[in-house]
Amino acid sequence: MAVVQELLLAWFQANSRDLPWRKTRDPYAILVSEVMAQQTQVDRVVPRWERWLERWPTVEALAAAPAADVIREWQGLGYNRRALALHRAAQQVAAHGWPDDLTELPGVGRYTADAVWCFALGRDVLPVDVNVRRIQERTGAEFGSAAAQALMDLGATVCLARIPRCGECTLAEACPSRGRRFDPLRRQSPFEGSFRQRRAATLRLVADAERDVSELDSDAVSSLTKDGLVQVAAGRVSLPA
Repeated sequence: MAVVQELLLAWFQANSRDLPWRKTRDPYAILVSEVMAQQTQVDRVVPRWERWLERWPTVEALAAAPAADVIREWQGLGYNRRALALHRAAQQVAAHGWPDDLTELPGVGRYTADAVWCFALGRDVLPVDVNVRRIQERTGAEFGSAAAQALMDLGATVCLARIPRCGECTLAEACPSRGRRFDPLRRQSPFEGSFRQRRAATLRLVADAERDVSELDSDAVSSLTKDGLVQVAAGRVSLPA
């Protein structure tokens, strides 16, 4: 297994993706990158992460920001509840410091906690996302925390979900799954025409300006209100303060 990891690390040295959050050990900056990258393509995340950190460079700066500004800045990344969770996590850290168990923070699950521990704080833990898990299952190998980013890049660019590029893979010779093809994963329902699209459109309108409730999709308003993304008072819909 040590040989397999060495091969992977050698490949990574020559083929690693140039991602800006890999140049910092700031747990806040890395947390922002991990939350943004949930269900969002990395190439879309890079410019938004850079803009976010320019606007709110520290966890204290984000904690002090109005929730409405945070929601507006998040527009276009999707799954807007992530913005509120990140804001609340920042407020908790600003008030009490980073907890020993990062899953105590709003919106932080096991993978995200391990990613912050590994990439920011140097803890010897392997964050297991879908790419890491896929390579572990296909190779049957075990990897240490030093291989975390290499595994993520290999899974994102070579060891793909359905048709892996085994001819380009540095681990292919020792991989028992070499040459296999895999069934398509269950895909999320289309965004176009979905209730998610209605919610997003409604939130964009409210982010632009306070609206009368009669002007908006009532079901979307109810759903957004439940998630804390909008508030309704005296028949007017606005972003939270």
